[in-house]
Amino acid sequence: MPRRRLERGCVQVYTGNGKGKTTAALGLAVRAVGRDLRVLMIQFMKHWGYGEHLGAKRLEPEFRIVQVGKPYLIAREGEMDAATWEQLGDDVVVFPPGEPPEEVLAPARRGMKLAFEALEDGDLDVLILDEINVALHFGLVPIEDVLALMDARPAGLEMVLTGRNAPAEILDRADLVTEMREIKHYFSRGVAARRGIEE
Repeated sequence: MPRRRLERGCVQVYTGNGKGKTTAALGLAVRAVGRDLRVLMIQFMKHWGYGEHLGAKRLEPEFRIVQVGKPYLIAREGEMDAATWEQLGDDVVVFPPGEPPEEVLAPARRGMKLAFEALEDGDLDVLILDEINVALHFGLVPIEDVLALMDARPAGLEMVLTGRNAPAEILDRADLVTEMREIKHYFSRGVAARRGIEE
């Protein structure tokens, strides 16, 4: 008996400066797998080592995560204070606005190539582009490419775009937009990222 597919897919955007955007996308992925849907998450600004990578391995082949990010942070000149920059050391790449280096552009290009290829996968039901809005903010991906991806989405495919600073053009084309707004965060009290909660 053939598995049940989505009759109508929508475009969802999770944005804002609060915690929970990737977490919400992961929750949707788990729910979808529970209903026998196939999910692909492409992570644009993250690298291997988060708890979701280990969890997704248990749900393969129905849920797959592909990371195209690098194991460092990126920032534009003037966006990070000297103390933070010094603390991060070699784990941060800083570049002038509009001039991201090839070392961060290449992985983002690979992520977009994978996303377009995923549209041709007739067995895929949910495509999650994790932190794509951040990649757009830093100029790693042309907005025209993301808009073209949204326009090329098959009718039965759900697409989720996460990350703060979602551009107006993305918000206008989405069917659902949720903004996570930070009211209070324990990071401000010095609580570091915790295994299984933030990473």
